[in-house]
Amino acid sequence: MTADPTPGADPTTETPASPTGTSHGPGRLLIAVYAVLAIGATVRSLYELATKFSAAPVSYSLSLFAAVVYVVITICLVRDTPRARAIAQTGMWIELVGVLVVGTLSIVNKDLFTNPETGKAVSSVWYWFGRDYLFVPLVLPILGLRFIRSSKH
Repeated sequence: MTADPTPGADPTTETPASPTGTSHGPGRLLIAVYAVLAIGATVRSLYELATKFSAAPVSYSLSLFAAVVYVVITICLVRDTPRARAIAQTGMWIELVGVLVVGTLSIVNKDLFTNPETGKAVSSVWYWFGRDYLFVPLVLPILGLRFIRSSKH
């Protein structure tokens, strides 16, 4: 027999996470790092799109995509409900695959990330596996996925 919900409670409302979620300890650090990446990638990508999109549309579009992924993950980690955690986990998988694909392409197909006018490489957040961001984009989704798995509700 299942217990009835609390009288007056909305059964469709998600309950917040347990103390092992992102509101304590390492979860807060995870949110902080994702927030910094979200802000940095968003500001950088918007500036690049506004000022020099035609020079390297692939790189700058990828930076914007990465920024959106970071913003979604950050918001979901802050919300810390079961559904938000599932969305954050999906975002982390997208981030990891993106970093691996873009990182590999930036090494094996440099033309995708080259300004045709100058011939110089134009990086994105995930270029060279996140080199411009101290490789945090490569390591962070692995740590985030591990954290979510170890702190399941």
